[in-house]
Amino acid sequence: MGEAEVADGTKAEDGEARCPLGDFPFEPEHPLAPPKEWAALRAEGCPVPELTLRSSGAPVRVLTRYADVHAMLSDPRFSREVSHAESGGSGTREQHQRWRQLLSHALTTQRVAELRPRITAIAHALVDAMEAGPNPADLVAAFAYPLPVRVLGALLGVPEEDWDRLTYWSGALLALDGQDEQEIRTAREDLLAYLGEHVARKRREPGDDLISALIAITDAADRRLPDGVLVQIAQGLIVSGHETTSGAIAKLVPVLLDERSRWQRLLDDRSLIRTAVEELLRFDVNRGPGMPRYLTEDVELGGEVIPKGSTTLSVIDAANRDERMFPDPDELDLSRSPNRHLSFGAGSHYCLGQALARTELQVTLEVLLERLPGLALAIPSAGLVRRGGLLTDAFEQVPVVW
Repeated sequence: MGEAEVADGTKAEDGEARCPLGDFPFEPEHPLAPPKEWAALRAEGCPVPELTLRSSGAPVRVLTRYADVHAMLSDPRFSREVSHAESGGSGTREQHQRWRQLLSHALTTQRVAELRPRITAIAHALVDAMEAGPNPADLVAAFAYPLPVRVLGALLGVPEEDWDRLTYWSGALLALDGQDEQEIRTAREDLLAYLGEHVARKRREPGDDLISALIAITDAADRRLPDGVLVQIAQGLIVSGHETTSGAIAKLVPVLLDERSRWQRLLDDRSLIRTAVEELLRFDVNRGPGMPRYLTEDVELGGEVIPKGSTTLSVIDAANRDERMFPDPDELDLSRSPNRHLSFGAGSHYCLGQALARTELQVTLEVLLERLPGLALAIPSAGLVRRGGLLTDAFEQVPVVW
């Protein structure tokens, strides 16, 4: 493409290169392929273009380069709250950081490691149900959708007989099942009421679970948290941890199955599972708009000054394919190492649940490879249909046979 051409082949009036045209997020040509605009934005002379948000028509600054996305995720001037950008204040940022620090002390790698056998048992039980049902089956409904919320139920100390209720409430809040507004409102109220009772029960009868750990940590420091705060933390974990991990399973398994040699390589060498999970996370093509950040002051990024008050969106999956950071970024290398992908964020926005998510994904591959070695897509990958979500854009269904 010539320097005086735009992405659609037309000439720029001022003789300079311009960014690819079109609304954001972009539409890929294949369900498993990245939109071609990602590479164009990384390569052209407009690393932080102002595009039009497809859902609202509002202008938004879009970041696609690894260095710029990493900087944004690590910089507190990119706020989650639009009010912070308008006022220049910190608002609830300090409170949010206190909650993150508290959760990091309770949701430790040791706690996740101790939970791993339970996660494995949950995954085996779901495969048991798959094998007892019809073949082909929908991997989303049978496995990817229920597994994360059952794991979260175990983590929070929720009785096993209530896991299906958590699954329903979480799905309603994520609007994944077509509920109307009243259903969503009722589900939210029911979930909050249940969690309120659960927190009160854990104060009376603590156990080896995350809620009990949070209570013990804060009480020991004479900083007793109100039950309402514990309920908010639990609700946030359930909703965000359900959608992101469920979506990851539903997207990453089809990437392996789309080229049989990838699945076969893991069948032949299970020691690759850990690096394979990291590479599959890097290779993801989440096309969703992501979470917006609002600038609290002018910031220089990508060689230009982005003004205070701007809405920015970081396309993490585009950054994960930046050739400046990853050799042969469009090649799926199941043994890639090092692999400094940004799928779990960076800096103050690094995902606190990353150890749990990684473990769930590793266990997913371990159990599916062991129990269903002949697993295959029941339809061509081009026929997979993505659905929009709050944080991800996973597939509506993933029909599989084994």
